[in-house]
Amino acid sequence: MLDLAIIIVTWNVRDLAVQALQSLYADLATSGLTFRVIVVDSASSDDTVAAIQAQFPQVEMIASQDNLGFGKANNTGMRHLGLDDLAFTPIHDLTPQPPLHVWREGVTPPPFVRGGAGEGLPRAIYLLNPDTITQPGATRQLFDELFSAPDIGLTGAQLAYEDGSFQHGAFAFPGLRQLWVEFFPTPGRLIEGRFNGRYPQALYTAGQPFDVDFTLGATMMIRREALLQAGMFDENFFMYAEEVDLAWRIKKAGWRIVCVPTAHVTHLAGKSTSQVRARSLIYLWESRLKLFRKHYPAWKLALARRMVVMGMRRKMQQLTTDSRYSATERQDLLAAYQKICELALSDS
Repeated sequence: MLDLAIIIVTWNVRDLAVQALQSLYADLATSGLTFRVIVVDSASSDDTVAAIQAQFPQVEMIASQDNLGFGKANNTGMRHLGLDDLAFTPIHDLTPQPPLHVWREGVTPPPFVRGGAGEGLPRAIYLLNPDTITQPGATRQLFDELFSAPDIGLTGAQLAYEDGSFQHGAFAFPGLRQLWVEFFPTPGRLIEGRFNGRYPQALYTAGQPFDVDFTLGATMMIRREALLQAGMFDENFFMYAEEVDLAWRIKKAGWRIVCVPTAHVTHLAGKSTSQVRARSLIYLWESRLKLFRKHYPAWKLALARRMVVMGMRRKMQQLTTDSRYSATERQDLLAAYQKICELALSDS
């Protein structure tokens, strides 16, 4: 049986993708794993496809003519592996159930467990960002931890920035406290702590795997059975929050999610920039609001929506005196904040 299928989604990141594949293949060469590598390109215009095919002819390349978005592109790679949409029923619409391996002989499985589901598929699917550099041993350590206990459904790596500094790679599911931090004054010690969904750095430096709510989408290694039970990415999320939704469904299905601090991956993205793109802000909050609607109870959703509106109106007030932006940028951001308010107040 194939151990691992790695899926990398690219969009105009030719040089980064080549670097990611170089480090990945170097690591896989000593891992002892059997594997396939699939790249799904979302209509890049920088010769990403040609560069990868020239340097890595063994890669299974899927070149889309459209920008599919993160979730749909990963789903395209998973369908290429043989994962069929018919094998899935969204777990958030069902009563939480034990993982597949818990069902004993003679006990009727729940309706979303199909007979023979997963036959011929790899034991695990590894979703890897193209802006990563895999450090030696990382892939095997993620794989070994994933199968170290029968109830682990997903593992993620310890991330670092390009300069080697610490990067949070795992988080608690977003709640009202994180919304507070997003919009209102908060002491720094709370911003970097559990109040804001961060796990203590001491857990990472201790070097022992620890349970988390979700890992950053840069590295997500998922057990086949967990994916078959929870389903693939929800394609209603074009960008942002789709990995949080998937992890939430995996957890609701009864699986554990684990961060592996000894599996080191450099993640070249994630550093803050001074340039705020108004359209990206709208995409971000559109996805966050979808996530809240999907996973929050009614009372919490109502409060979250109210906090978003209050927070955006506060940002609009602050923007009028913010000298960092030009008049055009301020106008674009004001329009974005107003749009986000409208999305928060919408029932859809």
